[in-house]
Amino acid sequence: MKIWLIVCVFVALLAGAALAIRFWTTGDFNVAHSLLILFLTVNILVSYWEICLFLRISEIEEKRKSWDSVRSESGAVPALKFLTMSVPLRKVFAPSVWAELWGVYSLYDASYADRKTFGFNCDVANGVVTPLLSLLLLGTFTIPFLPARVAGILGVLLFWQWIYVTSAYIMSFFMAGRHRLINRKEILIYIWGPNLFWIVLPIFGFYVSVRLVLEGSYVALGLN
Repeated sequence: MKIWLIVCVFVALLAGAALAIRFWTTGDFNVAHSLLILFLTVNILVSYWEICLFLRISEIEEKRKSWDSVRSESGAVPALKFLTMSVPLRKVFAPSVWAELWGVYSLYDASYADRKTFGFNCDVANGVVTPLLSLLLLGTFTIPFLPARVAGILGVLLFWQWIYVTSAYIMSFFMAGRHRLINRKEILIYIWGPNLFWIVLPIFGFYVSVRLVLEGSYVALGLN
């Protein structure tokens, strides 16, 4: 099974289930709900990758060198090579597989091969702290089982930390001068691309969560 297909299947199954339940219970779709479900689903998946980073950090430097050799010897784009790599179904959840992802990403930010850096530690922290809360919000945003104000308070806490930590990571990347080691295209694709996802959607999630607190209802998500 190709890596890109594994990612698509996971997101489609979890986010699709939440959207289907929403439609089954309310008879409609809601843009705010759909965007936040997508973000929370992706974060749950990435949290597992971040746990794999913690478990396999001692191997990342060697994997980085291996992927660098692939790039220099064949001219292949490591990210595309990784996404099209085939994985047996029995190894879909193997930490060694997802350590390869960090080996690729560390070509663009070497802090992910160093346990002493902010990049490594903030991502590992995200992997440990946020998946259960993400799943909780995903559930109550779909079928409200928590009081709206409780869900809103949890959302404010969770979405704010994503905004703050991701912003701090981007600042640390440039302050450390790591942007000088890669070209502008790579900065745009591998640094700004994924990290803006963890800023823009959390800003929206923060807005929705504040509304849940102030209004005491799930109206912001199209629910009474």
